[in-house]
Amino acid sequence: MWKTSKGWFNRPKNYTEIPEEERLAIIERSSIQVSRGVFYSTIIIITSFLPVFLLTGQEGKLFHPLAWTKTFILLVDALLVVTLAPVMLSLFMKGRFKDDHANPINRALERVYEPIIRWVMRWRKTTIGINILALAVSVPMLLSLGSEFMPPLDEQSILFMPVTLPDVSNAEAKRILQVQDKLIKSVPEVDKVLGKAGRASTATDNSPISMIETIIMLKPKSEWRKGITKKDLINELDAKLQIPGVVNGWTQPIINRINMLATGIRTDVGIKVHGQSLDSIYAVSEQVKAVLNGVPGVKDLYVEPVTGGKYLTVDVNRDALGRYGLSVDEVNGVVESAIGGSPIGQTIEGRRRFSINVRLAQDYRNSIERIRRIPIATAAFGTIPLSAVATVKFEDGPPMITSDNALLRGAVMFNVRDRDLGSTVQEAIDKVGRELKLPNGYFLEWSGQYENLIRGQQTLLLIAPIVLVVIFLSLYLAFGSAREAFLSLITIPFALIGGAYMVYFYGVNLSVAVAVGFIALFGIAVETGVVMVIYLNDAMKQLVAKRGNSRETITREELKEYVINGAAKRLRPKIMTVSVALFGLVPVLWASGVGSDVMLPIVLPMIGGVLTSSTHILLVTPLIFLMTKEYELKKFGKLDVLEASH
Repeated sequence: MWKTSKGWFNRPKNYTEIPEEERLAIIERSSIQVSRGVFYSTIIIITSFLPVFLLTGQEGKLFHPLAWTKTFILLVDALLVVTLAPVMLSLFMKGRFKDDHANPINRALERVYEPIIRWVMRWRKTTIGINILALAVSVPMLLSLGSEFMPPLDEQSILFMPVTLPDVSNAEAKRILQVQDKLIKSVPEVDKVLGKAGRASTATDNSPISMIETIIMLKPKSEWRKGITKKDLINELDAKLQIPGVVNGWTQPIINRINMLATGIRTDVGIKVHGQSLDSIYAVSEQVKAVLNGVPGVKDLYVEPVTGGKYLTVDVNRDALGRYGLSVDEVNGVVESAIGGSPIGQTIEGRRRFSINVRLAQDYRNSIERIRRIPIATAAFGTIPLSAVATVKFEDGPPMITSDNALLRGAVMFNVRDRDLGSTVQEAIDKVGRELKLPNGYFLEWSGQYENLIRGQQTLLLIAPIVLVVIFLSLYLAFGSAREAFLSLITIPFALIGGAYMVYFYGVNLSVAVAVGFIALFGIAVETGVVMVIYLNDAMKQLVAKRGNSRETITREELKEYVINGAAKRLRPKIMTVSVALFGLVPVLWASGVGSDVMLPIVLPMIGGVLTSSTHILLVTPLIFLMTKEYELKKFGKLDVLEASH
C-alpha cells in the first residue's frame, strides 16, 4: 500500500513475472547476440598485437612481456565470454529488474545523445566533412613529429664519460678525475659521485686510461632547486667541467652499457668509418666531425682516437751486443724485469693465489732518461747502461685497434639533446652525403640508437598491412558481410585523430613505445565499433519483423528512427566499453617515478584515440549505417539483415 493526499491505494505492479524457461531463453538469445561479436573483438585485439611479437632487440625485450600478458588475458576472456558469462547470468539475473530509463545516468546520457544524433542525421555532409577534415589535419601533425627509438628512461642518475688525449699519463688522468669529481659534487642536486679511469679488472671492459667514467647519483627531486630539470643539471655540469684537452660526454649508466654491448657505440649515435689504413680512417673521421659541427641537436661530438698512442720502443743494437758479449734475450730480460716486473714466487691467502712480481721503483722508470740508465751486467765490462746497447725512444701508434667484420674501423660519436633523434640523424646523413667525398675502399655506417630506430620502423611497417588484413578477415567472419566488416574497420583511421592530437600537444616524439600505443588503440577502437554494429543490426531485425523487408512497407523516416533507436537505446554498454578503457589509462598521466616516462608515450595515443574513435562510433557509424541501408532499399528493394546468430 502507498498513501497520497486522497487516501491509501495499492502499489502498482511495475514489473512482469516470467516463467523460468522463458527467462533462460531470453538470456540465451542475448548471449548469442553479443558473445560472438565480443569473442571476435577479443581475437581482433590479440591480432593487433602481432607486430609487438615480431619486435627484436631492446624493443622486443621490453614489450614482449606486455604482449604476452595481454594475449593470455584476452584468450581467457574470449573463452569466458562464451562459456562462463551466460551461466553467471542465468544464476544471478533473477528477481525484479528496472527498465533502462529508471537509471538516471542512462536518462541523462540519452537526453544529451539523442538530439545530437538527430542533428547528425540531418546534417550528413557537414558531419562527414568535419570528420574527414579532422583526419586530414592529424596526418601532417604526425608527419611533423620527431622520431626516436625509445623514449628516454630517467634512471635517476647520470653517467659522465669524458675522453682526453690517448697518451695521457696515469698521474694526469688521476688529477683530472679528482678535479672533475670535486666540481660535480659542488652542485646541490648531486648526492654521490664515483669516478673511474681506465679499465676494470675484467676482460669485458676494454676502456683505455683516456676514458673516464663517473656515475653521478642524484638526490630525490623533492630536494632539487625549484624549477630545475635533469636537462638543466646536465647543462650546468657541462659548463662547469670545460677542461682543456677533455671532451665531455653525458648519458646514463644502464642505457650506456646496453648501447656498448649491442652496437659497440657508447653514445646515442656513432658513425663507423671502415677502411684499410688507420691513418686514413682518422683523417676521414676528422672530416666527418667537421661536417657535423653546427648540426642542431648534435652534442658531445668527438672522434674516437685511432692514432696518437705512445709506445716505448727499445731497439737493440746487435753490433754493440757483440762488443759487450750480450745476447738479445739477456737485454730483453733486463727490460722486462725492470719495467714490467718478473715473477719470483706466489703468496696464498685462503683459497686465492697471488703472483709476486719485482720491478724497479717508479722513480727509476718514470722517464725515458732514467730508462736509458737501467744497468745491465756484462761478463767482461762490468755494468753498463741500457743506452749503450739499445736505442730507447717513444713512437706514435694506435692506442686501440678496433675492427668490425674483419675491417678496421674508427668512429665519430655524438649524443642528441634538445632535439629528436630521427630528424637530427637524418639531417646529419644528408649533410655528410652532400659535403663529404670518401676515398675508394672507405665507407660509413650509422650505428647506435639510430640503428635500433631503423630496425624497429622496418619491422612495424612490414607487419602493419598484414595485421589490417587479418583484422578485416576476423570482422568478416564475425558479421558474414564485407560491408559490415568495413564499417567497423573504418573506425581505425578516426582513432588515429585523437592519438595524433594527444601525442602532438604533449610534445612526445614518435617511437616504438608510441607505435605500441597505437597498436593497442586500434584493437580497442574496433571492439567498440563491433558492439555498435551489433545493436544497429538488431534494430534492423526489429524493423523487418514489424514492417516486413520491402521498400514498399519501410519508409526512410522509419528506417532513420530505428537506426537512432539502435544507437541511443543501447547507449550504456557502448559507454561502458569506452569508460573501462579510459579509467584504466588516465591514471598513468599523473604517474611519476622510474618507468613512468616510458609508459606515457604508450598511453597518450590510447587515451586520445579512444575519445575520438568513440565519438566517431557514436555519431558517424550510425550515419554511415543509415546511408548504407537507404542505398540497399533504393537499389535492391530490401534490407540486407544479418542473422541473429552474431
